[in-house]
Amino acid sequence: MNYIDSLCAKAKKASKSLKTIGTEAKNQALLTIAADLEANEAKILEENKKDVQKGIESGMNKGLIDRLTLTGERIALIAEGVRQVASLPDPVGEIISMKELPNGLKVGQRRVPLGVAGVIYESRPNVTVDTAVLCLKASNAVVLRGGSDAFCSNKILSDIMRASLEKSGLSPDCVCFVEDTSRETATELMKKNEYLDVLIPRGGAGLIKSVVQNATVPVIETGVGNCHIYVDEGADEDMALGIILNAKTSRPSVCNAAESLLVHSSVSDGFMAKLSDSLKAKGVEIRGCQRTAERMACDSIATDDDYATEFLSLVISVKIVDSIDDAIEHIETYSTGHSECIVTNSYANANLFLDSIDSAAVYVNASTRFTDGFEFGLGAEIGISTQKLHARGPMGIKELTTYKYIILGSGQIR
Repeated sequence: MNYIDSLCAKAKKASKSLKTIGTEAKNQALLTIAADLEANEAKILEENKKDVQKGIESGMNKGLIDRLTLTGERIALIAEGVRQVASLPDPVGEIISMKELPNGLKVGQRRVPLGVAGVIYESRPNVTVDTAVLCLKASNAVVLRGGSDAFCSNKILSDIMRASLEKSGLSPDCVCFVEDTSRETATELMKKNEYLDVLIPRGGAGLIKSVVQNATVPVIETGVGNCHIYVDEGADEDMALGIILNAKTSRPSVCNAAESLLVHSSVSDGFMAKLSDSLKAKGVEIRGCQRTAERMACDSIATDDDYATEFLSLVISVKIVDSIDDAIEHIETYSTGHSECIVTNSYANANLFLDSIDSAAVYVNASTRFTDGFEFGLGAEIGISTQKLHARGPMGIKELTTYKYIILGSGQIR
């Protein structure tokens, strides 16, 4: 048995023990993980510095360095996310439905774990913890395969969690970490149907495409975030400015950051000038259409590729449109199905936007930065699904379960 088979077999065995673990035991394990993460902050930061330094030396862009970097504050937020997951209702065992048939049989659906989740991800140490604790709360074991860029960070985090599980009386193999970051191990995981019940990729478009095209294990596809904001005719301009700046500049390296801005042609020149000045003050590079360039300071004329790009940096594409229908058509052309926002004072246009835009999260008068499991009250998240089966949007613990039919009889035969 090779390395990946051995690791997956351990996770499979551990998943069976989780089927009979009660809510209290799971919650106590999660609280222990949260406390141990905070207690080991210095060790985590020491290992994270190794990854960050390596990233800087290899020329990693600033957006990815930001994603990779941990701070005391970020570790505290990760720990708080773990505690929030512990506080959530346990979905496992929930009776989704129950009905009695004419013959007296009672037929219902009970929520159950998926089993073993494999997660392949890039340069995001927080994913190591978020993924593991969500899987644990839903009584799943997990096999984590992070990227080489965050290896030291991911390993110390997984080591801490495994020790916490053992301390709590659970199998440490509920969280298995792949220490070989070669491409071959990722490819192997994609084919381990005998061990894995689901595979979840988290990362750039290349990684997600590779997993979707090559995996034989069922995949929940997490998507690239080419997120749009549309400023409608008659919109509150101060509100629009605040939403745009937050969505683009508060943390440009994340998938829920706005990448493309559409502005109705009737919006005032004063707003466009103020927006230009505000974006420039934040260091944002503006790539606009020809009409945009006539109304605000652009660094370059936007191309079709710009409108299709998830920049993950301080770059934004801008286009002037003449109607909400034009805005919707543009979004339908370039959206990745993640998050889109309309800023409007029109009830009719708000509803038209909500009805027409087929993305996982659609906003009226709010920043796209809220597309996040923590912000949606899910605790942490295992990813933002942009597909439609079986999960969509931020995936919390319920999305890591399925159901089985339970049938209660009193001797019925057919």
